[in-house]
Amino acid sequence: MTNPTGRSSGVMDGPRQPASATLKTYFVLLLFLALKAAGNSWMAWGMKQIPERMSMNPALYAHAMLNPFVAMGIAALILALLTRMALLSLADLSFVLPVTAIGYVIAVFIGKVSLHETVTRQRWLGTLLIFAGAVVVGTTSRNTTPAAAEDPK
Repeated sequence: MTNPTGRSSGVMDGPRQPASATLKTYFVLLLFLALKAAGNSWMAWGMKQIPERMSMNPALYAHAMLNPFVAMGIAALILALLTRMALLSLADLSFVLPVTAIGYVIAVFIGKVSLHETVTRQRWLGTLLIFAGAVVVGTTSRNTTPAAAEDPK
């Protein structure tokens, strides 16, 4: 619905983005989620193979990083961080952070299926609430502020 100024009066309307920009945003989002899930899973798997518990001793962390799964997890999480930076250049923080919370849902699923963790009903309920919130935010416009004007310098 539009008002006399020609602007939309919808509460959830934001600036319209080209379909290609929206597709790019969701592609980068999926890449981020995959890297984050893989990195956390590999790191958890690797840390379960290390007999000693981590403490303030830096040597234990250096030893843990020599585990191939921990090393792959660290590499994937570094790539996930770089991907999140790209995602934040494409969409608002208020869109990116809630939508990337879907990663927590993926982590619980991987923990249950691959790492054979016991996931209680309370954890599944919390995971479902996170997923519902991410879906609600994901249906909104990825950008709610106009793009910054290009500086002619």
